[in-house]
Amino acid sequence: MILVTGATGAVGREVAGLLAAAGPVRILARRPERVTVRGPGVDVVAGEYADRQALDRALRGIDAVFLVTNSPVEPDDERVAAAAAAAGVRHLVKLSMMAVEEPDADDFITRLQRGNEQAVRESGIPWTFVRPRTFMSNTLSWATGIASDGVVRALHGDSPVACVDPRDVAAVAVAALTGTGHEGRAYAVSGPEAITAREQTAQLSQMLGRPLRFEELPLDRAREALLAKYPPPVAEAFLESAERRRAGAKAAVLPTVEELTGRPARTFRTWAAENAQSFGATGPGA
Repeated sequence: MILVTGATGAVGREVAGLLAAAGPVRILARRPERVTVRGPGVDVVAGEYADRQALDRALRGIDAVFLVTNSPVEPDDERVAAAAAAAGVRHLVKLSMMAVEEPDADDFITRLQRGNEQAVRESGIPWTFVRPRTFMSNTLSWATGIASDGVVRALHGDSPVACVDPRDVAAVAVAALTGTGHEGRAYAVSGPEAITAREQTAQLSQMLGRPLRFEELPLDRAREALLAKYPPPVAEAFLESAERRRAGAKAAVLPTVEELTGRPARTFRTWAAENAQSFGATGPGA
């Protein structure tokens, strides 16, 4: 039996779905009503990381755990790892980020995930780290601007990033959870190409069949928009990450998806076509 956390998020939802299609799976959810993966083999346990009793219930009889960090301020990973070790869990697969292995990355979120990885190591549970690059699904934040005035607004429109489909990240995680020989390994996961926001805008325009314009977002406006949604350390971390992207730090393409799943990573064009309705496309092909 495998326990999945973060099952209402972009990757956790896909991990839960892939596991449920093959056998029984348990899900720990703070808000069970938001879990969309259902079925006779899906056991949803209500609880959160800070509730040790809920963690113990969710971990009873569990062999492996898929761990997604929830809070930038709470010791979530340490709590889960400690409870999992006490429950006799034999493998913990943690969703991390590629920047943790890059020396020039020192923003708040990267430091947080480095500490989280260390907490997992210190738990004594055999571990695997899945370290993806930027998710393609982050571009869903453009949907409002596309719908309202046909404009994509973002920082550094000509900076390439080897963004990855969350489903490919999930497939790598499931391979680690269900296969052998993955303990003590860290998998950096990218998409199949480095693509800029301007190029993504052009592909979305072709997909939607209407003109879209890319508008370079000034730094002060980007900071203002981020501070409206996130605490200052998190907002500044995103801005620092964007500067690293502009310097070319996120353009490397890696073969991890194909090596672990046997198929190539999906392109942004494929991801966008399959999520066309989220960008306002209509009709049977959307």
